[in-house]
Amino acid sequence: MLMQRIIDRHGFANFRELHRWSIEFPDAFWREAWEDLRIVGDPGLRASEGTGFEGTRWFPDAQLNVVDTLLRGKPNDEVMVSLAEESPRLSLTRGQLTEQVAACASALRAAGVQPGDRVAAWTPNVPETVVFALGALAIGAVVSTASTDFGPSALVDRFGQIEPTVLLASSSYQYGGKQFDLTESIDQVAALLPSVTTLLVIGASGSHATWDDWLAPHRGVPLTTTSLPFDHPGFILFSSGTTGRPKCIVHSAAGVLLKDLSEQGYHLDVRENDRVMYSTTCGWMMWNWLVCGLGRGAAIVLVDGSPGYPDINRLWEIAESEKLTFLGVSAALIDSWRKAEVEPRQHFDLGALRTIASTGSPLAEAGYDWVASSVSPEVVVASIAGGTDLCGCLVLGVDTEPVQRGEIQGPALGLDVTVFRADGTEAEIGEDGELVCRTPFPTVPLRFWGDDDGSRRHAAYFERFPDVWAHGDYARKTPTGGFEILGRLDATLNVKGVRIGTAEIYRVVLSIPGIVEALAVEQPHDGDTRVVLFVVVKGSLDSALESQIRSTLRSQASPRHVPSLIVAAPEMPRTRSGKMTELAIADIVTGRAERDTSSLANPESLEWFREWARSTQL
Repeated sequence: MLMQRIIDRHGFANFRELHRWSIEFPDAFWREAWEDLRIVGDPGLRASEGTGFEGTRWFPDAQLNVVDTLLRGKPNDEVMVSLAEESPRLSLTRGQLTEQVAACASALRAAGVQPGDRVAAWTPNVPETVVFALGALAIGAVVSTASTDFGPSALVDRFGQIEPTVLLASSSYQYGGKQFDLTESIDQVAALLPSVTTLLVIGASGSHATWDDWLAPHRGVPLTTTSLPFDHPGFILFSSGTTGRPKCIVHSAAGVLLKDLSEQGYHLDVRENDRVMYSTTCGWMMWNWLVCGLGRGAAIVLVDGSPGYPDINRLWEIAESEKLTFLGVSAALIDSWRKAEVEPRQHFDLGALRTIASTGSPLAEAGYDWVASSVSPEVVVASIAGGTDLCGCLVLGVDTEPVQRGEIQGPALGLDVTVFRADGTEAEIGEDGELVCRTPFPTVPLRFWGDDDGSRRHAAYFERFPDVWAHGDYARKTPTGGFEILGRLDATLNVKGVRIGTAEIYRVVLSIPGIVEALAVEQPHDGDTRVVLFVVVKGSLDSALESQIRSTLRSQASPRHVPSLIVAAPEMPRTRSGKMTELAIADIVTGRAERDTSSLANPESLEWFREWARSTQL
């Protein structure tokens, strides 16, 4: 175990002592991590320069390309498996993957793509997406990916801001036993993205170039990677679009590689020749995290489609057949297995499985109990929490520490994570507050795209507490040194582990005739959370209008944007400046203490929501 080795190397008694050293001497820790994780490249003489979150540069003298680390290893080892609902199993060795990445890098160079140019993929979780991303990273391009269940409007909200020159799209995708044709949507998106000069399609392409034909002239070309500084941008991820269009979060590829490998190697004990699967789409940061698993020498298993198709045991069948050592899923999926009384240990050989990771929302104590009783008491349950903002974790599993049911085991190495009160003082153990980090780390975003003076990035993370990272998680520390994540402090919605911005919902719903206002919040429900959409309507909310809201959101945004419950309300609370306040309603429907409402122009409107929340028996 890599964690135990670094503990023993320094003579520490346990993880807590190691963690204290890692935050007191961050340069020493991250330099040692570079060596332990076998990052390929020259780290230079200095691990950092500057001070504070907004002034620190990591490895300012370094030169590397992350692809060299991701493709390091024996060429004949199987490193990628692809499993889609109705498609045959596909696999690639490291040598085959390297050949395809080399062809993609050569084709991108031939298309005129330069370091720093943006390229984008609107694709399922399939090998072509990984090859495209690695080919782009190999030449210093900046990669952005989105899930196929995003409609054209939601997609253009994202890609339109970063102006990609190359777009990889898929002509179709599968979900829940259904085939969804995207050929018309591809044409719509292409018309709305004038920056795209090269459009590639996986599958039937119509008038567009196919992925296979585009690569064909470049097959057999040796891989040549471009050496880059540590802080060269590599990924653009998107915020959830709570207030307007999603923020475009720019991460360095090297920072993501180092941070995510430290999580996988130290905390979660991902080893060479392990077999790692995370249930994710390409639109979630866990896809980037999964791809980094190649750098641990592991094989990554790409699973596309519904985890419940053709039946609820799909992922357990995969865990058995692929001999998974690491299975990552959402807390909501674990809860659904528990409620359905699924008993994997009785029907599947899971002898290879060491770790089940859970993220996306807090995992209840009952979920830990279910894994122990229905999967195996020997399997480690590693609940993790972080997000798109840092493309990694603030708190996560600790391989050398006992698992406490209902808790995340500890803070990430190198990160001084704690909980603050609203006044910026540190909360006591057991006291609710905001999860924060007091030390810079390599995946602090380089910037937001279009935020030239850095003001939007500052406002997002550092405005509430000077030179302290805070991105809005509600949490408490536990007596064992762990953490409990209690939810979100802002108006971002969390739908089965995927963050959805309310503005994306409103943009669609308010285009429907008869809808006057709309406000969406999360509400605890039956051990999980659900999204409730309140609407003010002309007339009444009948079944036809409700059906129209659902179908329009599904087609113009995505299935994840569709709320669990739609409720007609008489009036929405507004500030004196006329802005609707989601947080006041969120406090009420989640049962949190209500914040000051003196800024509201119509505070009496809250009483209807209080009565509604009481009637739902929180």
